[in-house]
Amino acid sequence: DTNSGFLPADTPSMQASKLATPFQNSHQASLTVVVSRSGGSLSAADQQTVTQVEAAVGRVAKVTSVHDLGVSRDGAAEQALVQADVAPYGNGSDQQAVVSSIRKILADHSIGGLTFNLTGELPIVVDTQQQQTSSRSSTQGLSFLFIIVLLLFAFRALLAPLVTLLPAALVLFLASPVIAAATHLGVQVSSITQFLLVVLVLGAGTDYGLFLVFRVREELRRGLDPKEAVVRAVTTVGESVTFSALTVIAALMSLVLAKFGFYQSMGPALAIGIALMLLAGLTLLPALLAIFRRAVFWPSRTRLVERPRTTIYGRIAGAVVRRPLAVAAFGVLGFAALAAGSLSSSTAGFADQSSGPAGSDSAAGSTALAAHYPAATNPSVVLLQFAQPVWDNLAEISTAEQALRASGQVGRVVGPLDPAGLALSPGYVSGLHAQLRDLPLPLAPTPPAASAVSAADYNTYLALSRFISADGRTVQLAAAPKITDTSSPAAMAMIPQLRDTVTAVAHRVGATDSGVFSLTAFAYDVSHISQSDLSRIIPIVAILIALLLAVVMRSLVAPLYLVASVLLSYLAALGLVAIVFVHLGGSAGVNFVLPFLMFVFLMALGSDYNILVMTRIREEAQSHTLAEAVRRAVGFTGTTVTTAGMILGGTFAVLAVAAGSTAGSDQVRQIGYGIAAGVLMDTFVIRTVLVPAVVATLGRWNWWPSPLFRRSAGAGTGVDTEQTPAASGDRSAAA
Repeated sequence: DTNSGFLPADTPSMQASKLATPFQNSHQASLTVVVSRSGGSLSAADQQTVTQVEAAVGRVAKVTSVHDLGVSRDGAAEQALVQADVAPYGNGSDQQAVVSSIRKILADHSIGGLTFNLTGELPIVVDTQQQQTSSRSSTQGLSFLFIIVLLLFAFRALLAPLVTLLPAALVLFLASPVIAAATHLGVQVSSITQFLLVVLVLGAGTDYGLFLVFRVREELRRGLDPKEAVVRAVTTVGESVTFSALTVIAALMSLVLAKFGFYQSMGPALAIGIALMLLAGLTLLPALLAIFRRAVFWPSRTRLVERPRTTIYGRIAGAVVRRPLAVAAFGVLGFAALAAGSLSSSTAGFADQSSGPAGSDSAAGSTALAAHYPAATNPSVVLLQFAQPVWDNLAEISTAEQALRASGQVGRVVGPLDPAGLALSPGYVSGLHAQLRDLPLPLAPTPPAASAVSAADYNTYLALSRFISADGRTVQLAAAPKITDTSSPAAMAMIPQLRDTVTAVAHRVGATDSGVFSLTAFAYDVSHISQSDLSRIIPIVAILIALLLAVVMRSLVAPLYLVASVLLSYLAALGLVAIVFVHLGGSAGVNFVLPFLMFVFLMALGSDYNILVMTRIREEAQSHTLAEAVRRAVGFTGTTVTTAGMILGGTFAVLAVAAGSTAGSDQVRQIGYGIAAGVLMDTFVIRTVLVPAVVATLGRWNWWPSPLFRRSAGAGTGVDTEQTPAASGDRSAAA
């Protein structure tokens, strides 16, 4: 997956791809057999073995042709291009049969230091999808195990973890077919979306369940009947759960405004999962709690607690409200220091998934190609389109090749005048076309029995079809880049210059259209459009979430610092990822999707805890001073927020661990660890320390312009810095 399929149609790379259409066959797949000998050149016996292998591959069902592309310059490798009559992208039975049949032949001949590998578009797709299926199953299984263990520890009960997790598991089961149905309506779904759906539904869904189940246990310990406790919990926490889910849905749906299809494809699919989770959390979970009553918490006791003991969260909140301004300033400075880590790191990973998953046969083949055919691994294809067929005007093609070489931006240029490595005169090529142009298309791998043309001439004409389209109007030239690391920032920086050069060459030779078709060109466009989306989506998501927070908080002040607090944790988490993966881990840069996805997920998911804590502070502030309200709210919600944060952060960490060696695993690891770090910082610092400090500092202005603001002023309710005897902790912690 090079991410190119998600680019808008008007980007230069996609326009070049359209020009290359005559050379592409949507019903045929290309595979590359590469044979190499470690520590020496291929012998005559080796080349005879290669010939036998090519003949055997040609007899595989669905294989239409096998073209030997010659020995590498170092003499240690040889490659052959295989065409198969199957769709190039997919993992159906036909594709798997072709790949497995060829690999069986290659395995039988990989002996005595001679190594055969199969790579190319189809083998990479097959290997990638097979590993992703395995990794997705691992992610789901490990996530379930992790959540159940943590819930058992949190509840000290046998049934409560299952009741909490059951709605999320059911939604995960139902979401996939619903999303699959949505694809028929034009909704794109990328491969990474399937990973994120698992962790998002399990993580967020378990969070919503915790909000409700912990509140039910709290109400039971206050002496309410089980059904009354469920009603009370849904009445109070239901608002938090609803608005928490709405913030996530709003953030995800804002992705449809992105131009990069990779981001667009995530929004609707993941929003469907969260919407289903909200429905299950407000219907199925309360029903289960009402049915099982106190048995949900067995063997933990839910007896009436007259005076709950103070917990660590209540003590922390008490310390925070005594010196709120100092705590807030210290927290902001600490997060700013972490955020500075991202300033010196670059982005990477725009097109680093084109060689197959690590450890696979396709990846080994790509490595062999890069080692023995460095200029041919990822060439820049220059496309020139003319108003008329070029067969009688091939001198202009020679001029174009010379101009490209003279530009200094590319090395060797291969085109229709040297299709097989031998220079051909324009007159010879024109004459050959005049002789063979009436042959039926597509050309057969061998000359017709009744044809008088020699095998050498026919093979030359067959090679020409790779460079001149059937109608003769489009020409492609394979230009080897001077920078061999075609995914490097230096190679990407050359793309604008190369495009300008190609435009000038096209004008010089009379071409009506032109383009550069390469992985590096795609990577350049992906880089620019993803950065553009980031700068555009950030304010949209921030404003949407601020508006939802304003509605649930009945305040215009609180949403400002709540959104700012999540932005702070986002920047700090991004800086931490840069420090770990780039400065310490040696990665080329932070994966380009990470800043975008971390922002969207942390902004949305971080608001969950904001809403839970702040609505509880507002509830307690109805009958207590603000300082006491903060202490009580943080104490009551401390276990809930901590458990929920550990589960959500842990599921994203599981995603990173389970990514294994799949294609794009570095991308998935950075996303998993980055979001996990952000969630945990949000849980243990932002929600437990920083937000309470800001609330205590602002006093009644937190609630402006709601009635609570006016009532607080009339009652003289402000920040009470005296420790009250009733500073309570989390009732739910009292077993």
